[in-house]
Amino acid sequence: MSDGFYPIRLQAYMAKCGVGSRRGCEELIRQGRVMVNNRVVREMGVKVGEDDVVQVDHETIEPETRKYYIALNKPRGYVCTNYDPNEEKYARDLIDIADSRLLFNVGRLDKDSNGLILFTNDGDFANRMMHPSYEVEKEYIVKLDRDLVIADLNRALDGIYIDMPKPYRIRRYDLIPRTKQFVKITLIEGRNREIRKIFSYLGYDVKSLTRIRIGGVKLGTLEPGEYRDLTREEVSMLLSGRDNVKKGKNRIAAGRRGDGHRD
Repeated sequence: MSDGFYPIRLQAYMAKCGVGSRRGCEELIRQGRVMVNNRVVREMGVKVGEDDVVQVDHETIEPETRKYYIALNKPRGYVCTNYDPNEEKYARDLIDIADSRLLFNVGRLDKDSNGLILFTNDGDFANRMMHPSYEVEKEYIVKLDRDLVIADLNRALDGIYIDMPKPYRIRRYDLIPRTKQFVKITLIEGRNREIRKIFSYLGYDVKSLTRIRIGGVKLGTLEPGEYRDLTREEVSMLLSGRDNVKKGKNRIAAGRRGDGHRD
């Protein structure tokens, strides 16, 4: 980075080094895993200069000049965290590039789910993608253990209070023709296991959950375990908020159809 970037807030510096999103970097600071000039830093607001030495988990970090933006079709059974002593299959390990250790996942996709997840070393990009104010849509195909009741989906549109003061809410559902146990669900926030919690509360068991779209980026023909670089146009769309495939809240393909089962 040029001299004009300094001094810079520690979490912003860490993000530019590819450590994670700014919020993720703030959590590392709170955990006492960050040192500046051999001193552990736990408080927010610290700024670093060009000659300061920053370490995360005792490893010196420096700003990355090359940025990676990668789409992966995560298979079921893989975790998106970069380290967990209780896990053996890491989604990042499926990305076979020389700098894979610099990558971190953008948002969540739990172990039991599969489909599209983005990896990057650009902390500012990750922060924009994960912040609710940018309203990046995530679309999923959900298979349930029994036939859908439209009234239940409408409850999920309106918002359901489960275990937090803020309701869980879907942005949209789209019925899939000639099926009764499959539905497309679109979210904005994508809180931890949000879809599973909603359907569990409504009395369903989620048999499978596949993410097929993030903003304007689609899973497409990627097979499980395959990955590709995002195009410049896709990165630009995500950063600008353009091409969330369908705009507007609470819009559904089939309309509200009363309280009965799907026909």
